[in-house]
Amino acid sequence: MRRKLTSAVEILDHLYNDGPQYQADLEREKSRVRAACAIYDARTAAGLTQAQLAERVGTTQSAIARLEDADYEGHTLRMLDR
Repeated sequence: MRRKLTSAVEILDHLYNDGPQYQADLEREKSRVRAACAIYDARTAAGLTQAQLAERVGTTQSAIARLEDADYEGHTLRMLDR
């Protein structure tokens, strides 16, 4: 009897056999998560809301929300530099 796959990582590993493209995609996703977490952590450590940070860097609250969203793919270095 086969063991039941229980986590998303196990399922993806099973589907993609841990191939080179899978590894590249996984590293890209990890980078997105790290960037989003770093922005969120820095903002909350400074005691700022998304709206307050947005005002300080000259953007909108929704732009900050997108930066803190690891699934958003439209990040630019220019925005991250702000």
